[in-house]
Amino acid sequence: MSAFASPVDVVTHGEYVPGDIVTFPGRVTEATAGRYHLYGGWFCPWWHRTAITRALAGLEDIVTMSIVDGERDGRGWAFREQYGPDPVNGFTLLRQAYEATQPGFRGHVSVPALWDRETGKLVSNDPKAIGLDFATAFHDVATPLIDTYPEDLRAGIEELDTWIGPAVNRGTGPARTSGTARETLLEAFERLDARLSGSRHLLGDRLTEADIRLWVTLVRYDVGANARREINPGLHVYPHLWAYARDLYTIPAFHETTDFAAFSNPGAELPDWSAPADR
Repeated sequence: MSAFASPVDVVTHGEYVPGDIVTFPGRVTEATAGRYHLYGGWFCPWWHRTAITRALAGLEDIVTMSIVDGERDGRGWAFREQYGPDPVNGFTLLRQAYEATQPGFRGHVSVPALWDRETGKLVSNDPKAIGLDFATAFHDVATPLIDTYPEDLRAGIEELDTWIGPAVNRGTGPARTSGTARETLLEAFERLDARLSGSRHLLGDRLTEADIRLWVTLVRYDVGANARREINPGLHVYPHLWAYARDLYTIPAFHETTDFAAFSNPGAELPDWSAPADR
């Protein structure tokens, strides 16, 4: 039996139609090395958050990871040769992990998805919960490079999420066609630019989950939702925000988990992310 799914074939399998969103709300309860496995995709900003936190938390040898192919048909995300097989279960389709967790599953198959080798089921497909568990639950078995969810800044991180989340992280797509969403997004960019004029990161000099959550949207902005400059001329018009984004890109956990080809619209002009960020 092949370790890989057959090529994308919408004639045979149809186009992918997302089912209802079903959230598996489990949390990491026993932070042991080798127990958990992260399923992800280079295209997905929600997975990208968890991949960055995984690296900063020192978990690359603790929590294994595999990547699904970036194209799908009616079967959903699949494992193909470009990114390798599923090393845990030998699944060819990510749907199999969902079905193993909930027999008869008919909902939306998404990444990130965190698998528990011990129970043989998914723990969670909630990117926020997975990110927080990566940031906090493994300190007994791994030494973090950066503590991205320190106790004294947690309230500030979550307060930022109350307006950055809807305005920016979930607002860039709607901003292409909705004047209200566009106005809200650009006002948020102005607010962030002003905030970062006197601060290296969103909460002072310390890199946190707030920065990770925002950055995965910023890195996609000018090659995704704003690829045709339908929203504004580009991220560069906000000098402090643009410098901040490029500064984060210099950190290995950020640039080594970023594949522009996986999420750039065809013909999109890639800004110069390698340009020095004078901060």
